Amino acid sequence: MSFTSRLTRRRSLAAAGTAVVLAVALAACGSSKDSDSSMPGMDHGSKPSASSSSAHAGHGDHGSMPGMDHGGMDHGAMGDGLADSKDGYKLTSTATELAAGKDTEYKFRITGPDGKAVTAFADDQTKKMHFYAIRSDLTGFQHLHPTMADDGTWTAGLSALEPGTWRTYASFIPDSGAGKGKDLVLSRTVTVPGDAQKTPLPAATTSAEADGYKVDVKTDLVAGMTRPMTVSVSKDGKPVNDLQPYLGTYAHLTAFHEGDQAFAHLHPETKVEGDKGGPDLAFQAMLPKSGHWRLFLQFQTGGKLHTAALTLSVG
Repeated sequence: MSFTSRLTRRRSLAAAGTAVVLAVALAACGSSKDSDSSMPGMDHGSKPSASSSSAHAGHGDHGSMPGMDHGGMDHGAMGDGLADSKDGYKLTSTATELAAGKDTEYKFRITGPDGKAVTAFADDQTKKMHFYAIRSDLTGFQHLHPTMADDGTWTAGLSALEPGTWRTYASFIPDSGAGKGKDLVLSRTVTVPGDAQKTPLPAATTSAEADGYKVDVKTDLVAGMTRPMTVSVSKDGKPVNDLQPYLGTYAHLTAFHEGDQAFAHLHPETKVEGDKGGPDLAFQAMLPKSGHWRLFLQFQTGGKLHTAALTLSVG
């Protein structure tokens, strides 16, 4: 074989070897579990929700929306709260109708994957169970901490309800079983008979008043993304510096989405230091859907609880 033929053959073999190496590398990249196939900045911790219910077949599954980690609990992983069951846990109640115009009780149970009533719950913001009720037009907000009987039956004492369709939410963390440590929110609807008069949702704003206090919200929220939010509390034009701890923090913020009543729970990051909170409270907020959200900020001063409500527009 001539020198020229040998040189040509070596170059051909080298090229073939390079092609094989390149092909293997590309195949490895294509099969990598860490492949960055999503848009950067959109992954805020993914714990997909399996929540679904035939009663909510018209609603999409928003439980996969990423959330925030507050004190070790991923509150975004709780889903949108529109299902009565999730991860084998179910909110059950025989109540389908509640009386209008007078205080009433709502009884319910949480059953686990084994079908039995759950009786072991972990503390979440100092309580074993957080219970919410709100009408379909996002009026009549109530946040309660019901009591549990030995058989796992919870009783929530509701203030007088206006006629209409209401949704009740149970927010809890199982302290045993397959769901131990999971932050869950389940809900059901209940009817209050009578002539229901719908109240239009107030226009979007960044401030609200309650009991002489003014609450200002500064944020630029985008649906499905975690963004900073600052809530400032003032009174008579002066900053408030005497916020008292309420449920282990200086404020409790709950949000409901207009139209489907999707649920979101936001926690302030501001460190609690006695009865001297405020005037500014920092949040890392994530609301999973665009549109209007009705926010309810609860805070305490002088031993009295205040609730400020405002409508926030999320793009």
